[in-house]
Amino acid sequence: MKVTKAQAQANRARVVETASQLFRERGYDGVGVADLMAAAGFTHGGFYKQFGSKTDLIAESTACGIATTVALAGGGVHPVDFVRQYLSREHRDGRATGCTMAALAGDAARQPDSVKAAFAAGIESLIEALGPGSESAPEIDVTEARNRIVDMLSHALGALVLSRACPDDSALADEFLNVGRAAILRSLGIN
Repeated sequence: MKVTKAQAQANRARVVETASQLFRERGYDGVGVADLMAAAGFTHGGFYKQFGSKTDLIAESTACGIATTVALAGGGVHPVDFVRQYLSREHRDGRATGCTMAALAGDAARQPDSVKAAFAAGIESLIEALGPGSESAPEIDVTEARNRIVDMLSHALGALVLSRACPDDSALADEFLNVGRAAILRSLGIN
């Protein structure tokens, strides 16, 4: 039975979303094509009908995962609210559904330029989503505002990664979240 164009697109989207979650959970090298396709409900043979290579899928699934984080920030969420959610136990413990950048930045550094480009584009989108909008007062220094967002994101991501590196129930894991969140909020003028 021939698959319609719409069904083929839906199948591809399901593979990309499944890959995005599995890669965040296990890393790029921790998931084989056969396991990934099985988790998405397809056979291994269908992979190369949809993707040129695993690297192509990695780049696309990276973009998909980061877009999810950007969508959370793009709904007009204030950076303070973003930090509070980002540096929470729920986010830390939700590896498969959490931040792609925190889960895979180390892996991405060892990937081809197409994956790095997907990361860079996604990070840029997140910085823009968290930055001041075009309706902001003209006296806001755009460069300084961007620098603050980059600094905030760098610290939040680092705190999350270090927290995840510790046993989940350890005091140190919580300390990274709590101290990181408090320091970032102070830097944003929130006490």
